[in-house]
Amino acid sequence: MNARTQLFELSMEGRQVDEAVAGIFHSVLFHRTLGKFKYKQEGSYSVGTVGYQDVDCDFIDFTYVCCSSVHLDEILKREISGFSEALRSNDGPGSGQISLEFFQKKKNRWPFQPECIPWEVWTVRLELIKLVTEHERQICREKVGDLLTDKILYITEVMNRHDYVPKMPNQAELDLIFDTSYPDIQPYLFKLSFTTSGPSSTTMGNTMKKLIKETLSM
Repeated sequence: MNARTQLFELSMEGRQVDEAVAGIFHSVLFHRTLGKFKYKQEGSYSVGTVGYQDVDCDFIDFTYVCCSSVHLDEILKREISGFSEALRSNDGPGSGQISLEFFQKKKNRWPFQPECIPWEVWTVRLELIKLVTEHERQICREKVGDLLTDKILYITEVMNRHDYVPKMPNQAELDLIFDTSYPDIQPYLFKLSFTTSGPSSTTMGNTMKKLIKETLSM
């Protein structure tokens, strides 16, 4: 099975990274999360509700919706923070990418572990820029907010397509499709991974700086 892949390329200040990535990944997970399954008998089950809440960003003019699960938020914050710290620790503006991968497990014969088969991957590729004045930072807040709004609308569009998702499992195979460790929700199995590098030769950061300069000259 070939996993569907989605790639977002953005440039921003280092302090905006955590909120930008969280906004994108929380939005994806909001659509890839169900309420807890309660089985009455084999083949008969009910699905609980998923609570949600609005999150206002501090460094971006942007608000997003996420599952109101403390456990999920803690896991995402920990993983994204590791990426953000690695990205910002490079000398000079750094670049890197972080991916949210959904997968399902396929049982193997004992004593082998189940095989993990990815079916959807969302990647955010970032390049850091350095701004000098507060006016430039304010413009960047607005520009990044506009870009994220476009990305969230695109995520919603993708989720409304009739693309492959794992079929609903029976009770014995529930853990092969969903992460049942959460007390309040049941997301599809997922994992996060990231890589970073030094200053990039791409023009993402230059494009953002150009947008800011054009706005200042208006």
